Amino acid sequence: MATVVLGSQWGDEGKGKLVDVLCEDIDVCARCAGGNNAGHTIIANGISYDFHILPSGLVNPKCLNLIGTGTVVHVPSFFAELKAIQDKGLDSTDRIFISDRAHLVFDLHQLVDGLEEVELGAKNIGTTRKGIGPTYSTKASRSGIRVHELFDWPVFERKLRLLADGYKKRFGALLGDYSVDKELEQYKVYTETLRPYVVDAVPFMQSAVASKKKILVEGANALMLDIDYGTYPYVTSSNTGIGGVITGLAISPFNIKDVIGVVKAYTTRVGSGPFPTEQLNEQGEHLQSVGREWGVTTGRKRRCGWLDLVLLKYSTAVNHYTSLNITKLDILDGLKELQVAVAYKIGDVELESFPADLGVLAQCEPVYKTFKPWSEPTTGLTEYSQLPQEAKDYIQFIEDFIGVKVDYIGVGPGREHMLRK
Repeated sequence: MATVVLGSQWGDEGKGKLVDVLCEDIDVCARCAGGNNAGHTIIANGISYDFHILPSGLVNPKCLNLIGTGTVVHVPSFFAELKAIQDKGLDSTDRIFISDRAHLVFDLHQLVDGLEEVELGAKNIGTTRKGIGPTYSTKASRSGIRVHELFDWPVFERKLRLLADGYKKRFGALLGDYSVDKELEQYKVYTETLRPYVVDAVPFMQSAVASKKKILVEGANALMLDIDYGTYPYVTSSNTGIGGVITGLAISPFNIKDVIGVVKAYTTRVGSGPFPTEQLNEQGEHLQSVGREWGVTTGRKRRCGWLDLVLLKYSTAVNHYTSLNITKLDILDGLKELQVAVAYKIGDVELESFPADLGVLAQCEPVYKTFKPWSEPTTGLTEYSQLPQEAKDYIQFIEDFIGVKVDYIGVGPGREHMLRK
């Protein structure tokens, strides 16, 4: 049976630490969607590891890891990330695999990503410029290149040249000194070096299920960045919710036992788009600085605000969480006031649900419930019983409002700071 870990807000909730904790008893850890636009840090045995495209299960020496069919893979970044963790002593030999049906991200896609953002001007999406969107676009337009095609060189070369020609017709001199011949030369090497990592992911997952392996699916990004259910168009280009798990790994929904939603104790987002509970004030600055809210992948500062339970209830309706993991509760230590959004209003009218129309969302005024802050620090606690009563009340309100139990609470960066409720 499989356990799925998904981000419930706009990403950066701290999914990696829960995955790391759960992976101690897991046989297979799989990524189902996205690319190296995701990013999180895991601290294991006193060593800090940055993960982007690689599954976090690599920190468990007994765990097999799969980059699934629904993902997009920038091969140079894959090898660079692999080398970085190997240089820190993490052995990945025979434990990391890539689906032969996953799509390839090229340097060309990354260049185009930046050009498309420039085209949008002030209305840019705020992408990581890692080429993820253009790669999913070529996938959807059936001009993309899949991993297995790298091993049929005439087909691979023809398709990459066609892709480059198409972009040259659109962008012309803006592509600068990009050379398709140079990129092809680079991939000539990868035809051999990548081959040992490539598998047919369908029988890989089928075998894992049939042999009753414990499977952990590691979601990337979060529900509010989902191409269908997120704050479109300020989203990523893949299905980041439960639907992406099923299509990205060909796993049966009947083999999914738990869906754990990871919820930051407040709300953050990177990039553009409406953000109803954003706090451009002292409280927001506290969350940003104390929470060290800047991206692992980009280094960009994150926008910060109060916890939004309207958003979380919508996220739950889409992803059907069976339990929640509240992270970074300790960042709320020391605040003079503590608020949580429990409804949206436009004028005197309360909305019935989270709106699809971003014009409507931009007009929404949150209705807040005020909580008594706690004075005792929670950072580094190791037992739920040690939490101040005010912190317990905060957790209990989330649980009651959403109607989903809270199983885990994070109060620090280490594994030992993940409390069980």
